[in-house]
Amino acid sequence: MAEMIDPFEFKQCISLLKSTGKKAKNLRELRDAIAVVSDESIFHHTYQYFLKGHVLEYTNDFAHWAGESLEERALSEHLSNIDPYAFRNIDELRHELLNVIDSYLENFPEPREAMIGDEFYFNETITLTFPVGIKVKNLAEFLIAVKYIDAAAIYYHFYEARVRLGVDDFSKWLEDSLNKKELSEKIRSIDLFMHSIEGIREHIIEAVEREVRTEMEVIER
Repeated sequence: MAEMIDPFEFKQCISLLKSTGKKAKNLRELRDAIAVVSDESIFHHTYQYFLKGHVLEYTNDFAHWAGESLEERALSEHLSNIDPYAFRNIDELRHELLNVIDSYLENFPEPREAMIGDEFYFNETITLTFPVGIKVKNLAEFLIAVKYIDAAAIYYHFYEARVRLGVDDFSKWLEDSLNKKELSEKIRSIDLFMHSIEGIREHIIEAVEREVRTEMEVIER
């Protein structure tokens, strides 16, 4: 039976940072730059925010900068409410970012400027994905791997997968290959905006350990 199960192959990604040469010292300059920077730059400052040691109060670099550097808390909250995974492509996400900023500027036409040295620098990344040499075929092996794999692998399979598939790789494999629908739903329901990558790892481990204990109890009966 084990041979019939498609193994889960762990992969991870690394991002090579590249400057675009664009920066903004105030909200109007930020808005104008967002309108013209590359899709890769928008992707880096939104989706890849979770790959960094991000502040949980925010969900993208734009919200973070607005809140911390400009002290425009209301705007940062609106920007943080944008779910990048709710959009079909970068153009739609870019359009929503611009709409939020434009609406804010209508009400607050003279926003603050950042201190010198604290401007927003637009970057983009070249992302490389590669297998880490770990394949698992059952829940116990999966649990051990999740405990020790690099955080970049958690990001790739839990966050980046949503861009590729609309759902995380972990829950998809657990349901499709192991027929663990209830466990899959528990992992799928983990709020990706409310936890760091290590927090996501802990929640996955907790859910899988509970399932493994249940399996053991059934065997022992």
